Amino acid sequence: MEKIPITPKGHSALEAELKLLKSEERPAIIRAIAEAREHGDLSENAEYHSAREKQSFIEGRIKELEAILSLVDVIDPQSLSGSIKFGATVTVVDEDTDEEKTWQIVGEHEANIEKGLLNVKSPIARALIGKDAGDSVEVRTPGGEKAYEVLSVNYT
Repeated sequence: MEKIPITPKGHSALEAELKLLKSEERPAIIRAIAEAREHGDLSENAEYHSAREKQSFIEGRIKELEAILSLVDVIDPQSLSGSIKFGATVTVVDEDTDEEKTWQIVGEHEANIEKGLLNVKSPIARALIGKDAGDSVEVRTPGGEKAYEVLSVNYT
């Protein structure tokens, strides 16, 4: 299997989620199922069916997180430098609107565009990789063509 790049912060977040699911969520749902069983007829017990559904979701997420964590390659951005690559924090300006944006290029399992965490496999990240401050980048996005100028590249 292919290694999954992730930052130390993203790795910690996935491990924390897994720990929470195993140590708190799983035992709580087991208790909820036991309590719902005590209410009698399971065929018409909405609490029981809801708890079983939640248990299924939790167990699925635990398996997913364990699979992801078994394949991660933790890359510390502070150990990198040079042109844009995984882990870089990049500030760009939209050449059409003069709007500045700052993104960190991260792995797909920690990406969150609202928090400025850009998936390394996204069209924008792929276009930025290998570029330096001062370079212009043309990106084909689902919203159409975009042109950005790279203002800065940072690895902190």
